[in-house]
Amino acid sequence: MQNFIIRITQKNFSLLSGSEIGCFILADTTDNSFADEFIKQAHAKNKLVLAEGLKAIDFYLAHHTDGLIIDTSKEDKPQKLLKEIQKKAPKAILGAICRNRRHEAMLVSECEPDFLIFKVWAEGFDANKELLAWYNELFLIQSAAQVEEPCDYTALPTDFIILDDTALPK
Repeated sequence: MQNFIIRITQKNFSLLSGSEIGCFILADTTDNSFADEFIKQAHAKNKLVLAEGLKAIDFYLAHHTDGLIIDTSKEDKPQKLLKEIQKKAPKAILGAICRNRRHEAMLVSECEPDFLIFKVWAEGFDANKELLAWYNELFLIQSAAQVEEPCDYTALPTDFIILDDTALPK
């Protein structure tokens, strides 16, 4: 069964009380006072909080999140970026977004992030499902599907599903 990682897009603490969600994402643009309180409450409930965005490393260092998500999908040399991040934050849980291509998945996986993230859209869903199956068969590093638009994410062979808080099933 897949685990959920929920991206917090609005000031809301209610998801922290659910036992089915153990990890959250805060954007580096999140209001500082909300971020600090959210992280404090999440940690009190033994839940993880990851930072994401162009300045995720700064947010991670300032707010003491558990880790960060780095988007390597637009990088010519994703390994270089990940190595720099790993030097600045050696204890951080690290999720890395890569292009949905086998070669890029292999390159990014060589840097040994904690999990690799593939973006998933309804169009091309079957190709993404096939890519995730290939990846999980060959690699020990966990994978996540970041759902970009409504689709049957339960059919994806992945360890984690990343959803926005507004996209959660009712």
